[in-house]
Amino acid sequence: MTRHPLLHSARRIAPLAWPVFIGQVAVLAFGTVDTVMIARYSATDLAALAVGGAVYITAFVGLMGAVLAIGPIAGQLFGARRLHEAGAQLHQAVWLALGLSLLGCTVLLFPQPFLDIARAPPEVAEKIRHYLLALAFALPPALVFTAFRGFNNAVSRPKAVMALQLIGLVLKVPLNTLLIYGADAGPLHVPAFGAPGCGIATAISMWLQLAAAWALLRRDPFYASFALHAARLDPPHRPSLKEMLRLGIPMGLSILVEITGFTFMAIFISRIGPTPVAGHQLAANLVSMMFMMPLAIGNASATLVAQSIGADDAAGARRLGWHGLQIGLLVAAVMGTLVYLLREQVLRAYTHDPLIIAAAMPLLAWVVVFHIADAGQTVASFVLRAYRVASVPLVIYAVALWGVGLGGGWVVAFNLTGLTPAVLQGASGFWSASTAGLSLSAVGMSAFLAWMLRMPRRSGFQAEATSGS
Repeated sequence: MTRHPLLHSARRIAPLAWPVFIGQVAVLAFGTVDTVMIARYSATDLAALAVGGAVYITAFVGLMGAVLAIGPIAGQLFGARRLHEAGAQLHQAVWLALGLSLLGCTVLLFPQPFLDIARAPPEVAEKIRHYLLALAFALPPALVFTAFRGFNNAVSRPKAVMALQLIGLVLKVPLNTLLIYGADAGPLHVPAFGAPGCGIATAISMWLQLAAAWALLRRDPFYASFALHAARLDPPHRPSLKEMLRLGIPMGLSILVEITGFTFMAIFISRIGPTPVAGHQLAANLVSMMFMMPLAIGNASATLVAQSIGADDAAGARRLGWHGLQIGLLVAAVMGTLVYLLREQVLRAYTHDPLIIAAAMPLLAWVVVFHIADAGQTVASFVLRAYRVASVPLVIYAVALWGVGLGGGWVVAFNLTGLTPAVLQGASGFWSASTAGLSLSAVGMSAFLAWMLRMPRRSGFQAEATSGS
């Protein structure tokens, strides 16, 4: 082992982190492509994209969190070399994804509660409804692919997922161009759908991406040791599904709290007007792109921690978990500083509309602290999930992100106390409170992780007793 344990851990984390980073950037690029193209189409459609995207992300990410419970479960089994059992977990995760799709599609098909909160004008509300209708067809393949992604990351094969995510992005760009702006080719006429065209393009891309994943499972020899070559799913296994839900529900709720603490900002800011919410959309897309790096580091760290637990290496699990947090914070500090210094140039890559740029610029003043705090809470929460600890992070998220971030943002942005300075009223108020909430979450999550890692820890599959803790 190298004399520098942190560098040794970094060398183990990096090969798993960079494919996750690229793959997740490709996923986020779906939204970036939508934002850039719609920003050049119309402000009305950009506002519809912001609110509709917030609704979809709220539904998808919360449900995705439950499906991703396959990660720590399969990772521990893989570390213990119980490969057939690890493969069987993928079948059960697919059943879980299909069941959760019914719930998610219901939310997307009946979005009126979100429209009421946003107080969207009629022309924007109609665009939102059509956009979410298209995304209801994208949700089932997206959730099933999430099961595939969680399994591959757990068995240290993120490159396969990355390749398929890049294929999905390659398909998305020309489909977007065709369906947003329309086209005429002889007798064939494709109308210009605007924002709803983004949803249609996403649905088509998701189904093709899932088909490619299924073909890979059938044909790649790597999956033979997991008994994944069968053409049919194993029947639902109640104990496996129960265990997955026991961990997945608090995981999903944690991610739901985390994402709604951010996406509901778009819904509330839309009350101020189309230009502020358009500016928020650009800033939100940028920090979401930056978030992919701590997400990748957290994912890689959690994979190695779970595998170490399964291999009965408790000391290695503790070391990798803590080093992953340190690496995530260091990288975030560098990235946040660079983006802050180049914020005007970055925003001009999105749009040349001076009003939207002016609305987004003050929001990026928070980017350094926001991103460092986001990285800290993300990596810490991933490591805790590797130990199957999920409920304590849920409580921390609810207090910090909903209570301080979203609730505090409402009070500050709309000057409910009469004490908010003018510079913090409006969208900047939400961003300042969200930064404070993320900072509290990062401190709380990291402190809990440090306390837990100092405790005498049972190793191996005795760690399953912490499921849902």
